[in-house]
Amino acid sequence: MNDVKTLGAIVAVLLTLQACSPQVPASNAGPGFNDYAEYELDRARREAALTGSGTTTFEVPAQVQTGAIGASDLAAAGIGAGQTAAPMSAMNSPAMTPAAPASNNVGISDEQDFDAVASRESIQSDAERRAAQAAAREQIMPTALPTRSGHEGVNIVEYALNAPNRKGQEWYSRSIFATKGRFERNCVKYASPDAAQRDFLASGGPERDRKGIDPDGDGFACGWDPAPFLLAAGR
Repeated sequence: MNDVKTLGAIVAVLLTLQACSPQVPASNAGPGFNDYAEYELDRARREAALTGSGTTTFEVPAQVQTGAIGASDLAAAGIGAGQTAAPMSAMNSPAMTPAAPASNNVGISDEQDFDAVASRESIQSDAERRAAQAAAREQIMPTALPTRSGHEGVNIVEYALNAPNRKGQEWYSRSIFATKGRFERNCVKYASPDAAQRDFLASGGPERDRKGIDPDGDGFACGWDPAPFLLAAGR
């Protein structure tokens, strides 16, 4: 009788412990769902709705591929044949592989590339090429300068080299009626001081100044200066 009571007490304790122990969830249940396949299907539907296109690239898990979800449900979720990611073999095909850039450009010389030249040239070939270039060289001998006919006009270079004075040094007498206003008014008509000096010499200068463009009497009209010509001649 005591043994029966003791066994009954043990069974009561075991039942109480089992009622208090937490329930272990099923390993194939998704968060908030009774079945993991149903969870994956719902997630795929939500992703398809977010993309706005109604289709999405989705890899079906092994649990779904067992047939727990019908083909119509998969199609409604945007999962079906022809929508999975392309296999790696297709991505590595020649059509998907970008063409490699050309390594050689025939329009650019490689004469400055030592390795490129050394691969096709030798000391003997280089000597032959230099000899061919030397043979093709044409040397033009100098000839005598042509004789001037005397009708080339005023030579301001020759005048600058033979002038007896320097700019600003009075050498010729001028009229007391030469004015600054006349000087400025006539000099502005010339494109350059060289043009003014040529016209000045052709009109009787330097002894005479018909247009008043050499009021200081140095023989140089409109500020023309012979110094650059003298410097070029080393004087």
